[in-house]
Amino acid sequence: MTGKLIIFSAPSGAGKTTIVKHLLTKHSDKIAFSISASTREPRGTEVDGKDYYFISKEEFLHKIAKQEFIEFEEVYSGTFYGTLRAEVERIWALGKSVIFDIDVVGGLRLKSKFPDEALAIFVNPPSLEVLKQRLSGRGTDSEEKLQERFAKAEHELSFADKFDVILNNFDLDTACNEAEKLVLDFLEN
Repeated sequence: MTGKLIIFSAPSGAGKTTIVKHLLTKHSDKIAFSISASTREPRGTEVDGKDYYFISKEEFLHKIAKQEFIEFEEVYSGTFYGTLRAEVERIWALGKSVIFDIDVVGGLRLKSKFPDEALAIFVNPPSLEVLKQRLSGRGTDSEEKLQERFAKAEHELSFADKFDVILNNFDLDTACNEAEKLVLDFLEN
């Protein structure tokens, strides 16, 4: 059985997580969140099995070998993220569409594997400067990690036109409303 996939991608700090949480709050009858697997450590109040499946690098590599991922990537050096096939199948079995909060390369990879079943939305931040302020303001990363995130964000912005839709997040309420319209239109067709 194949359902629909709604992919939200953006550089870290663009607001995709906030938009996805808004959609999940309002439309939990239609969509469910795909929990990604990651080898990174939990940040702040993140919970295993809710925010991510936090697994060791060895376990992650074992799952790659067993082809348990629909897509995966080494997002930062030594840090892997991926979408487990079983997670997507679990949500489809509930009769819901899968919503993703995923990095840009992973989002494009999912779209290429499910070209007709997926809506890929790129969340565009107001500017690179605003993005840098948001990431610095989190207080969760070292200066070295922040520089790595900034460089990655600049690179990721160049992929925006490869997505089905570019959603400008210059104002969060407006972006949430536009995202809601895009998603509901896609689910009804």
